[in-house]
Amino acid sequence: MGSARAVAVFGAYGHTGRFVVAELLERGLTPVLCGRDAGRLRALGASLPGLEVRVASVDDAGSLDAALSGAAAVINCAGPFAATAAPVIEAALRARIPYVDVAAEVEAVADTVARFDAPAREAGVPVVPAMAFYGGLGDLLASAATGSWERADEVSLAYALSSWHPTAGTLKSGRVSRQRRDGRRLAFRGGRLELRDDPAPTGRWSFPAPVGERSVLEEFTTADSVTIPRHLGASEVRTCMTVEAVGDLTATDAAPPVAVDELGRSDQRFVVDVVVRRGADRRRAVARGQDIYAISAPLAVGAVVELLGGGVARRGVVTAGELADPSGFLRSLSAHLSFDFADPESGERLPGPDAEPGARTEGRSEGAAPSAVR
Repeated sequence: MGSARAVAVFGAYGHTGRFVVAELLERGLTPVLCGRDAGRLRALGASLPGLEVRVASVDDAGSLDAALSGAAAVINCAGPFAATAAPVIEAALRARIPYVDVAAEVEAVADTVARFDAPAREAGVPVVPAMAFYGGLGDLLASAATGSWERADEVSLAYALSSWHPTAGTLKSGRVSRQRRDGRRLAFRGGRLELRDDPAPTGRWSFPAPVGERSVLEEFTTADSVTIPRHLGASEVRTCMTVEAVGDLTATDAAPPVAVDELGRSDQRFVVDVVVRRGADRRRAVARGQDIYAISAPLAVGAVVELLGGGVARRGVVTAGELADPSGFLRSLSAHLSFDFADPESGERLPGPDAEPGARTEGRSEGAAPSAVR
């Protein structure tokens, strides 16, 4: 193919992969449909005439090389990433093309950082893990709120989901993570991830209106605990999730998401509320949108656009907050989410954290999704 507009999508037929393929087409890029299941690939290809289909397996390096041949970048949407990330990254390094994934598995993202930063630097290739709802969006919000500060002492992320219907991929990745943890849970404390045997604590979080105060499960550790400390230096990254959403995720009869619009999104609404602290000073940024799986597509494709546009000079492992101007990147997603700065105490909307005193707020970046979590 040899096109600078061609982007290989590994796991193109999966739930998030389909959103990524649609977003690439919307951006004028050409998806190359890749994955392990020949039947599902061909079915997807039949629905999208003109797109090339390439069957590849993580157990066959030659097939991965063929799948990436001529592509300008690769987006890995195939979990569990504990099994797929390393082989696809290695293929990207051999092809000398940027790698982006949508991994939410904390351990898999940590493995990518530890194992591939140096080899990717040596190859002159950017590797962007967790460019998705978990790991990417929170990192962008924390980076935007931090603004001109060189670092943050503490970052707190609170997630409010109206519901959580997990995909089959989410459930499978969760099983892999639990096996790796031997049934324990992960917590980020004192600048590092640690395994814990005790139950996660519960608490309360005051989300901006109209969501308000909600019960949350604390230490709901996400990939943001890997991405954020890499460049913001925070020794404390605290994450929490509304208890109802945790209950949905862990229910024995959890049902997959159901499309309710022409884009294939579910009716799930989310609010991501991020507070950063340096000393006694605090700053806050908030994002609202629809469908945590769907929003991963513009995040991942937006990263590829930045990488192919030549605006990213860094090589090696690059996280969302390092990729581009975080506020600008978030505002570029206005068709998919709304993004605001807010007062740390009241949640009232504010101008950017480094705005001149008395500056007026810009027009709100309204996304296609309603802002409230029901």
